[in-house]
Amino acid sequence: MSDPGTETESTGAESTERPDGGTDAASVSNSLVDSSRVQIGEGTRIDPGATLAPPESGDLTTRIGDEVRIRSGTVVYAGATVGDRVATGHDAVIREGTRIGDDAVIGTKAVIDGDTTVGARTSLQTGVYVPTGTTLGADVFVGPNAVLTNDPYPVRTDADLAGPTLGDHASVGANATILPDVTVGEGAFVAAGAVVTRDVPSETLAVGAPATFRPLPDELAGRNDLP
Repeated sequence: MSDPGTETESTGAESTERPDGGTDAASVSNSLVDSSRVQIGEGTRIDPGATLAPPESGDLTTRIGDEVRIRSGTVVYAGATVGDRVATGHDAVIREGTRIGDDAVIGTKAVIDGDTTVGARTSLQTGVYVPTGTTLGADVFVGPNAVLTNDPYPVRTDADLAGPTLGDHASVGANATILPDVTVGEGAFVAAGAVVTRDVPSETLAVGAPATFRPLPDELAGRNDLP
């Protein structure tokens, strides 16, 4: 992400320059923006009804890169970093400490909880849930309503939370569930509706509930060509 610059007319924003050379957003298309804690890059468009750095999310600076599109209803919490050319759908939630790489897509009603890394060009489709402590590599695809989890025994024990890790070019089908601390290897493919309870080797197909592993068919082999 390049250093935030003076915002262009396309953002609908006014800005003030800080002593460190960055830009504080004063207002963006009638969105709710805390001008003291948000830096917005050039060419970024933030729709009316989006919220950046709501007061309850802390005092850290939120950094939004160049040519980003944040659609109405989306909330980006304090301390999040959003790379260049990222696009969100409507009503997405990006929590504190999340780092999103360049050219990623965060779909409508997707939720990314805090302290999570989303790699460049990764695509999270509508309704995806990504818990705290998850690492998503570059060029990862996560299909609609897939759920990643980080608590092995919800409420019943004090187990440490550990989000999954998805390697570069991994694909996860719609409505799949990936359990805590599971690693999905590079180029692996998790079928729709699968429940993944153990690590998936690279270039492997995971199918069923609980998921079993098969060799990746030739037609599914290769890398994700995400825009």
